[in-house]
Amino acid sequence: MNKIYILFFLIIAILTFAASSSLSSVDKEQDSILFSAETLFKMMKEKNYVRIWFFLSHKSRNAIIDDTYKNMMHYAKERGKGMAHSKEQIKDNFTMGGTIAQAYWNSYLDAFNPDMVLEQSRWEMGKVGKERAQINIIYKKAERPAVIQMFKEEGNWRVGLAETFKSAKH
Repeated sequence: MNKIYILFFLIIAILTFAASSSLSSVDKEQDSILFSAETLFKMMKEKNYVRIWFFLSHKSRNAIIDDTYKNMMHYAKERGKGMAHSKEQIKDNFTMGGTIAQAYWNSYLDAFNPDMVLEQSRWEMGKVGKERAQINIIYKKAERPAVIQMFKEEGNWRVGLAETFKSAKH
C-alpha cells in the first residue's frame, strides 16, 4: 500500500512541476509581448525614433516606407522636381532616425499621444499564439478596446502598427 502512495505522490509531483513549468513559459512569453508593446509607446513618448523603428513589425515598416515614398513623390511632382529619395534611402533614414523619420514621427505624434495608451488605458492580454498575439488596450473614454496586433519576427515581438490601425483599403 505504501508503494501505491509513493507512486501516486510522485505522479502528482511530476504533473505539478510540468504544469508550473508550462505556465512559467507562458508568463514569460506574455511578459515579452507586453514589454515590446509598452516599450514602443514609451519610445514614442521619448521621441526615440531609432528604437520606435526596431519595435515595429516588418509589415508596418514597409507600409510606412511606402506611404512616405508616395507622399514624397506627390510633393516632388507638385513642385515640378524629380524624386530625391528611393525607398531604400527612406528605409535607411528611418533605421537611423534621420530627418525623414523625425518629420514622420513628429507628425504622427502631433495626432497621437502615447500617454493615452501608457497612462490612461488598461491593458489585457488577448489571444496568444506562437507567432501572433493580441493586446487589448482599453482607453478610459472608449467604448471598445483597441486590439494591438503583435508579431514574433526574428525572435522578437513587434507591434503591428499598420496591421492594427490601417483601414482595409491600405
